[in-house]
Amino acid sequence: EVQLVESGGSSVQAGGSLRLSCAGSGYTSHSNCVAWFRQAPGQEREAVAAIYTWDRTTYYADSVKGRFTISQKDTLDPVYLQMDSLKPEDSGLYYCAAEQLNTCHRWSKPNFPYWGRGTQVTVSS
Repeated sequence: EVQLVESGGSSVQAGGSLRLSCAGSGYTSHSNCVAWFRQAPGQEREAVAAIYTWDRTTYYADSVKGRFTISQKDTLDPVYLQMDSLKPEDSGLYYCAAEQLNTCHRWSKPNFPYWGRGTQVTVSS
């Protein structure tokens, strides 16, 4: 079974940067869709970004385009989320999610079978 562990969350001032990491284990395929979601108190879980590990195709929510970058060095390596120009509305619990699939076209839906426990990001104004 795939297990995911997030790290890198912290408290920062608006305009600052953070780099989140999602370390996965138990993968049986090099073709995986790995995504980052976030959830603020009282709000629904929101898709932030995703990467298809086979060819490194990336996907972003409109709210983070140009500020966040999702990356992975090799197919089974950790997936990173570089977050720049952070805003208070970026605050929340950030989750890593994964699915062993040969496509990432459903990345924005929270229907992934594997999830991490989350890492907290707090951006103060």
